[in-house]
Amino acid sequence: MPLNGPPLLDLHNIQVFRGLRRVLDGFNLSIHSGEHVAILGPNGCGKSTLIKTITRECYPVNQTDSSMRILGEEVWNVFDLRSQLGIVSNDLMSWCTSEALGRNVVLSGFFSSNDVYPNHLVTEDHRQKAEAALSQLEIAHLSERPVSEMSSGEARRVLIARALVHQPKALLFDEPSNSLDVFARHTLRAAMSSLAQAGIGIVLVTHDLSDIIPEIERAVLMSKGRIVADGSKQEILQSGALSDVFGLDVEVTRRDGYYHLW
Repeated sequence: MPLNGPPLLDLHNIQVFRGLRRVLDGFNLSIHSGEHVAILGPNGCGKSTLIKTITRECYPVNQTDSSMRILGEEVWNVFDLRSQLGIVSNDLMSWCTSEALGRNVVLSGFFSSNDVYPNHLVTEDHRQKAEAALSQLEIAHLSERPVSEMSSGEARRVLIARALVHQPKALLFDEPSNSLDVFARHTLRAAMSSLAQAGIGIVLVTHDLSDIIPEIERAVLMSKGRIVADGSKQEILQSGALSDVFGLDVEVTRRDGYYHLW
């Protein structure tokens, strides 16, 4: 696919601390707009800190030989950034579990909230975009259902619709299949594939190899706050490299475009 314009993400030699602990160390990563990428690594390797750095919840140390750009810009209003890069995370899942109706959770994406409140001005344009996002994910039937009465899989797709209302350039998925059963995982991955095929960039951050949909062409391996491998998934998703990253002997199998770790 053509990869035009500035990179979606361009991180050069960044360091990020959580308290006194250096979590990302000399971290380098560039992802083009429209690219589909999986960032894979064990728990504790710095994936969550990377996500929080991208979403401006954490900030890199200010150094002369370090830089971080999103869509070519170093400085962002966080609300503007959210309209360009949609986030689907477990933190957001916990925050949005409430009596809010599905439609209102989707509309809340316009206000960076978890529901629609009296101080929010919902326009007809907002409503049309929310309905379009629900329809795109084939979950219009969840519009009037409280999130607390949805299955985990249904609620996860509502969050994807919430992220889509701004028509972002890319979606960032954080461990998307956590807590989902087999059917919900299948439905989620089908939705991710459909979005990728529609031209929306997919950045998947996970420890689960089976989350990687066939449309993802590139894999990045993380270990101890650094990138240790980066390339085509056929080259990177090999038993040797994954054994080193996860710290145990593993075997990789492939079926119908999906990879599995044993």
